[in-house]
Amino acid sequence: MKKYKWLIIALNLVLLLIYFNYSVIRKEELLKNGRLVLLKLAPVDPRSLMQGDYMALRYNISDNIDDSKPKRGYCVVQLDSSGVAEKARFQKDITPLSEGELLIKYSTSDRWNVNIGAESFFFQEGQAEKYEHAKYGGIKVDKNGNSLLIGLYDEQRRKIK
Repeated sequence: MKKYKWLIIALNLVLLLIYFNYSVIRKEELLKNGRLVLLKLAPVDPRSLMQGDYMALRYNISDNIDDSKPKRGYCVVQLDSSGVAEKARFQKDITPLSEGELLIKYSTSDRWNVNIGAESFFFQEGQAEKYEHAKYGGIKVDKNGNSLLIGLYDEQRRKIK
């Protein structure tokens, strides 16, 4: 058994590295080829001693939701002429999807909050003033509804740098 111990540890390490690299490649692909969607914000601005400065984000797609939505599924959105998303509906599966509609995967732990996986925006200490007037969260989405927060945007839909 002792001679297999290091082989098993090495095999697990290799599998972990393969999985990690695969997830990085998927995120890089999403950054490169994903479609930019702007979600209107309803921000909260806390401070965490362990994490530094960050902004907790809440999106307007979470407003006026009912109890009938599935715990996990897709928020179907349509983009207006400025690229800002408007919620069309929540659904459990990828289909049905009409022309011009996009999917954003979500989960929920209670009936009021919708989590798309981009609910925190971290920034350097002392930079809070720059982001306090953010109006939109910019996410990249792919055809499967995966999303990645890429930044915050001002009222004129310009990325805050």
